[in-house]
Amino acid sequence: MSQTGRKQSYTRCLAEGGICVALSIALSYLKIPVMSGFGGFGGSIDFVMIPLIIFAVRWGLSWGIGAGLVFGTLKYFLASGISISWVSIVFDYAVAYAFVGFAGFFKKKYVLLPVAALVGCFARFIIHFISGVTVYAQYMPEEFMGFSGMTPVLYSILYNGTYMLPNTVIAIAICSLLIPVMKRLDR
Repeated sequence: MSQTGRKQSYTRCLAEGGICVALSIALSYLKIPVMSGFGGFGGSIDFVMIPLIIFAVRWGLSWGIGAGLVFGTLKYFLASGISISWVSIVFDYAVAYAFVGFAGFFKKKYVLLPVAALVGCFARFIIHFISGVTVYAQYMPEEFMGFSGMTPVLYSILYNGTYMLPNTVIAIAICSLLIPVMKRLDR
């Protein structure tokens, strides 16, 4: 590829990344909170991961992780982030959304977009799970969702599963519908 071609590709990648991050920020204001009924700290059903997944699949792992990191950091500051310490900001926002970029393992494999969505969502869940077991364990209630005798592992799985499972299903469904559109983008 010529120097000009690489520069155009780099510029296009940055522009698409900025658009996808901005779209995710805009989508972060359209959410259904799910934790308020459980006395929890946060968690919502939304569409923010979809632009990040699409960007990661178009441009690859490192760019996807970078866009997720930028979005997660901005989301905390611009979209009413909830935290108990700087560690929870890093884990639940910056690192968690950076891990959505793992969808970039499927670079340019648009037919696998739903699988990429599953991988990105599961990677994000793992970070929230670790945060729940380590950072939020001290706030764990004795009883949660009808289960008593909570352990930090069970609490984190249940708590984070209440919003990550619906988000994952939504991301997979929408990414499945977008396969034909994504195939046309690279023609």
